[in-house]
Amino acid sequence: MQEYPAHASPAFTPIASPHPTSARERTVSYLKLSHDDEHNNNAPPPPLISPAFTPPQTPFHDDSTGQRHDRQPRSIPVSSPTDSERQPNLLPQLPHVECQVRARIPTTTGQEMFLHLYHNSADEKEHLAIVFGPHIRSKSLDAPRPGETERDRMIRGAYVGTLFPGRTHSRVEQIRQESGAAAKKTGGRPSAGYLSGLNGPGQGPPSPTMSSDVSAEGGIDSSYPEELGPPMVRIHSECYTGETVWSARCDCGEQLDEAARLMSLPAPTPITTPSSENGEQPLPPSKLPSCGGVIIYLRQEGRGIGLKEKLKAYNLQDLGHDTMEANILLRHPGDARSYGLATAMLMDLGLDGERGIKLLTNNPEKVRAVEGPNREVRVVERVPMIPLAWKTGGKEGVQGVEVERYISTKIEKFKHMFSSG
Repeated sequence: MQEYPAHASPAFTPIASPHPTSARERTVSYLKLSHDDEHNNNAPPPPLISPAFTPPQTPFHDDSTGQRHDRQPRSIPVSSPTDSERQPNLLPQLPHVECQVRARIPTTTGQEMFLHLYHNSADEKEHLAIVFGPHIRSKSLDAPRPGETERDRMIRGAYVGTLFPGRTHSRVEQIRQESGAAAKKTGGRPSAGYLSGLNGPGQGPPSPTMSSDVSAEGGIDSSYPEELGPPMVRIHSECYTGETVWSARCDCGEQLDEAARLMSLPAPTPITTPSSENGEQPLPPSKLPSCGGVIIYLRQEGRGIGLKEKLKAYNLQDLGHDTMEANILLRHPGDARSYGLATAMLMDLGLDGERGIKLLTNNPEKVRAVEGPNREVRVVERVPMIPLAWKTGGKEGVQGVEVERYISTKIEKFKHMFSSG
């Protein structure tokens, strides 16, 4: 029998396709996720037109708003919790934390960050705070310690600005005296511009023109500029497989990289600046001061069960179970993580209070858990962590059957929210 050509293009996608027969065959693609749910419900079949026609909507892309890769992410306002809302299990009392040391880390993007190492009263692990930008400081690190010298303070990272050969003092007031600036006794804080100058790459001693907001004791407080809005925060749990040995079972390493990229972006500026109006070339993004933020890096591998048990869970996944089922079969909770340490560390970094933070997460329980038992920290905005493969049409990011099943389980069973609207 002679075969006749179809009325539609051979590349025409079938309107309906058979559903997966088992949970193991389902991936995140089966969920048909999109930023705007109204485009998913009762969508009419596409017209019979040329395959080269550009679809009216590309998933996870909105030309009307056109967010650029080098601009701050869109966020979703977070409302205050209600009495009827399901609350996560919280520690009745936050642990005590103390920053032991911090050090400047130049990064491959050209920006710098300060790595803070914390000890605490809850466990023997060394948890970390990765701080971007010059505006956020640890109270426990800056606090004087008995018997220490100025050199001791600089060695443990309790200094302002940038270390340089020959520097002898850690405190603001002593630096001002060295640079010949007149001392001004006030009880405020250093300005954002002054802090940016102090922490700029390759900077030596600060100029004599300093802010009058330095405290009388020469100390310094966390002073995140109001004009930058709530500071970005990512609470990230250690994932050796995803961050170090290139695992495609999860997107943890990708989320860590994306959080660092967002916090390294330049602070928002007006469309025109004096330099652009005068015809001067603007600085490249890697040389501009970043808006900053904090990644709280908690040592709770495998959602709190440890690397050994996590590897057992991987074998159970290969036997047909999802990531939640595997943990439960090993007699662990589906998610054994706790965020009390993160809350205490954010408070030490001066990010508590009414102003709030902008949390990078898809996990609704993390939003409430990081706020603490008495809402010591306020999450006022949430930034979804959309997989790069979804945003780039498969050109970038972690891809594969395993990561698709992993994300599908996070959506279906852990109720993660992969939406920015």
